[in-house]
Amino acid sequence: MINAKDWQQEQERLELITQKLHSRIVELEPEVDQLHDQAADIRKRFWEEVTVNTSTQEDFEETFFTIKQQAAVLSERERSHRQRVQQWKSMKRLLPSPYFGRIDFQEDGLGFSEEVYIGVSSFVDADGMSFLVYDWRTPIASLYYDYSPGAVSFQTPGGNIAGTMKLKRQYRIRDGQIRNLFDSSLTIGDELLQQVLGKGADAQMKSIVATIQKEQNAIIRNDKSRMLIVQGAAGSGKTSAALQRVAYLLYKHRDNLKADQVVLFSPNPMYNSYVSTVLPELGEENMQQTTFQEYLEYWLGSSLRLEDPFDQLEYVLTEQSTPGYEARLNGIQYKSSEAYLKALQSYASWLGREGMQFHSIRFRDRDLISAEQMKSKFYSYDASLRLINRVVLLQEWLLRELTLLERKEREEAWVQEELNYLDNDQYAEAYKSLRKEDGVFEFAEQYVEAYNKLINNRQQDEDVFDFAQQEEELLRRMVVKEQFRPLRQGVKRLSFIDMVGLYAQLFDDDAAYREMASEAEVPGLWAEICKQTKEKLSRFELFYEDTTPYLYLKELIEGVRTNTEVRYLFVDEGQDYSMFQYEFLRKLFPRARMTVLGDFGQAIFTQATNLHETDSPLIRLYDAAETSQYFLVRSYRSTREIVDFTKSLLPGGEEIVPFERSGRKPLLSKAGSNEARAERMAADLAALQAEGFASIAVITKTAAESSDAFEALTARGCQALRHITKNTPNFEKGTQVIPAYLAKGVEFDAVLIYDASSRAYHRESERKLFYTACTRAMHRLILYAIGEPTPFIQALDTSLYEVEE
Repeated sequence: MINAKDWQQEQERLELITQKLHSRIVELEPEVDQLHDQAADIRKRFWEEVTVNTSTQEDFEETFFTIKQQAAVLSERERSHRQRVQQWKSMKRLLPSPYFGRIDFQEDGLGFSEEVYIGVSSFVDADGMSFLVYDWRTPIASLYYDYSPGAVSFQTPGGNIAGTMKLKRQYRIRDGQIRNLFDSSLTIGDELLQQVLGKGADAQMKSIVATIQKEQNAIIRNDKSRMLIVQGAAGSGKTSAALQRVAYLLYKHRDNLKADQVVLFSPNPMYNSYVSTVLPELGEENMQQTTFQEYLEYWLGSSLRLEDPFDQLEYVLTEQSTPGYEARLNGIQYKSSEAYLKALQSYASWLGREGMQFHSIRFRDRDLISAEQMKSKFYSYDASLRLINRVVLLQEWLLRELTLLERKEREEAWVQEELNYLDNDQYAEAYKSLRKEDGVFEFAEQYVEAYNKLINNRQQDEDVFDFAQQEEELLRRMVVKEQFRPLRQGVKRLSFIDMVGLYAQLFDDDAAYREMASEAEVPGLWAEICKQTKEKLSRFELFYEDTTPYLYLKELIEGVRTNTEVRYLFVDEGQDYSMFQYEFLRKLFPRARMTVLGDFGQAIFTQATNLHETDSPLIRLYDAAETSQYFLVRSYRSTREIVDFTKSLLPGGEEIVPFERSGRKPLLSKAGSNEARAERMAADLAALQAEGFASIAVITKTAAESSDAFEALTARGCQALRHITKNTPNFEKGTQVIPAYLAKGVEFDAVLIYDASSRAYHRESERKLFYTACTRAMHRLILYAIGEPTPFIQALDTSLYEVEE
C-alpha cells in the first residue's frame, strides 16, 4: 500500500516532468516552424543561389560544387527539421501520461540506486545527460517486464549488467494526475490490467506497452531467432505483442532498418485498419501490410480469376450435399501439403526432359513460330542446363527470330494497305519515332542527307536518292514494327509458355501424374479431383488451394521472384496458412526473419498448419537452432466466465488460463422460431446499447446467414447496423453483423451468436469456427438457438452458462 507521503512525492515529480515537457514543447515549436520555413525557402530559391556556367572546365567544376553545397544545406535543414518534429511529437505523446512504470535499480559494485521511470518514449533533461523517462524499449526497461524486486540482470550492447531491483511501481496517469499507484511483484500488476481490460473495445487496437507480460516481452525482444512461432490462446495478446515487437525492432535497429522493410501478412483488409494505429502511437511508421490473397492477385489476377480463401470456406461450410464435395475437401488437403510441394518439384524436373507446352506466336491468323518449333528448340539445348536457363535461351532465340520475321513481313501485301490509310501526323510521327530507335538513326540520317541533296540540286538527277522509295521503306518499317511490338512484349513477359496447360497436364490421369510427379500414392477420389481442377482451369479460373501451387510451378519454370529488401516478416492467424504457403514465403523473402502468430484452436480452414505441438511442421522450415517456439496460455480478452465457457469447447482447452476479471456467465437464449429469435435479439441489442456497450457484434456462421440476420434485425427497427463482408475496408465502432471468419483477431464488448443451434453447428469440423465466434466477446456473450443447441454446448457442464427459455 502506498502511503500518503509517497503519493504526494510522486505527484510532485509528475508535475515537474509535465512542466518540463510543456517547456520543451514550447521551445521546439518555433524551431520546428523556423526549420520548415528555411527548408521551404531553400527549395524555392535553390537555383537563384546557383550560377550555371559550363563554358570552361573550371566554370563547370565551380557550378558543380555550388549545386552540391546548396543541396547539402537543404539536406541538413530537412534533417534537422525531421529530428525536431520527431522530438516534438514524442513530447506530445508523453504529455497526457509521461510514464507508466518505475524501477529502482542498483548495479552491482555501486553504492547507489537509480530511479528509472519508463514511458512510451524517452525524455532527457535540459543537460542532455539525465534521463527523466526511459523508452520502454531500452535494455534497462526490460527489467520492469521480466523481474520482481530482487537480483536482476539485463543485456546491453556492451554485455550483461547485474544488480538489484529495489522497487517496482506502476502508475495510471491521466491529464497530469496520478489516478492510481501501486507497487507490484513478478508480473505487471493485476490492478492495472483490470482497469485496462475493463474498458470497452475500440475501433483500432491500442498499444499495450504498459501491460506487457513477461512471456510477451520475451517474444518482443527476441532478436536472435530466424523463426518465431507463437501459439497463443484466443485473447492472449499475441498480435499486440507482435506489433510491439515491430516497434522494438525499429527502435533497436533504427540506423539500418526502415518500416518498409517489415511486412505483415494479415487475415483480411479490414484487419489492416484495426491494427493501423498501434505503431504510430509509439512514434513509428507503419510497416507494409497486405494479405496473401492480395499478393496472389498481384501476380496472377491479370490472367486468371482466383478464388479467395473466404469463398473456399463458404463452400466447405455450405455445400456438403453437392456432388464432388468430398473430393474437393481431399483436394484442398493434398494441394496444401508438403507432399504436393515435392510433387511439383519432381514435375519441374520431368519437364526438363519432356512435356513442356508452349503457345504458338500468331500474327494475322497464322503461326509465325509454332509451339512445336519452340518445343523442338527448347529440348535441343543441353539437358544439364536448369529449366529456367533454357527458358531464357528460348526467349532470346524467339526475339531474334521475330527480328528476322519482321524484316520479311515488310514486303507483305497487307503493309501496302496499311500505308494507304496513314495520315500526315502519322507520317511525321514515323520519322520522329524511327530516329529514336536503335539501328535506325544512321538510316534516317541518310534519308535527310539525300533530301538535302535533292532540294539543293547538288548532284545530277541520276545520282539523287530515290526519295519516294526511301519514304515507303521507312513507313513499311514503322508499320510492321508497331504490329510486332505486342509480340515482342509477350515474349519478354514469357507469355509463350502455356502455364495453364502445364498445370492442367498434372491432372490428365492417375498414371501420368505418378510418372510426372514421382508420386507413389495419390489422395482418394483423385479422378474427381482432376476433373474439378481441369474444369476450373478451362474457364481460366483457379481454386484457392491451387493458387499458390500454380504460382510456385510458374516460378520453378520462369524464375523465382525474390525480395531481398524485406528483413522481417510477420504472419498473423498463421494456423490458416498451409505448409506449401510457408515454403513459398521462405523462398520469396530469403533474407527475412519470420514471426508466425496463431491459435490452432481457431484453425477454421481445411489446410490449417498446427502451431501448437512441439513438433509443428513449421519447425522444419528453418534450422532448428534458429527457431524459437512460444506458448501463450493466459487469456486476457474475455471475462473469466466467458473463458471458462469457451475453453471447455476445445479438446485440450484446460491449458487455457483465464484472467481474473469477473462478469456475467454466457447466456443461451432459446427461441421457438426465426421471428421470435429476431425479436429477442433486437431487444437484447437495444439493452446492450443502453448499458453503454459501443462495440457489439452479431456473429453468423456464413456470409449468406449474415445477410439474413442483417435483414431480419433491420426489419425490426435495429438502427445503425453495419453489414460486414469480405470487401469491407475499415473496422469501426458500433453494431456489426459479421461472419465468424471475418471476426478473427478482432474483439467486441458484446457478442451475439446468431445461430447456436445443432442445425448450424453439428459437424466436428465446425467446432473451431464456433469457438472462434464465441471468443470475440470481452464482456458479454449471448447465444441464440432455435430447437436443440449445438452439441458443443450440450456437452458442457450446465454451470458454465445460463439459459433463457
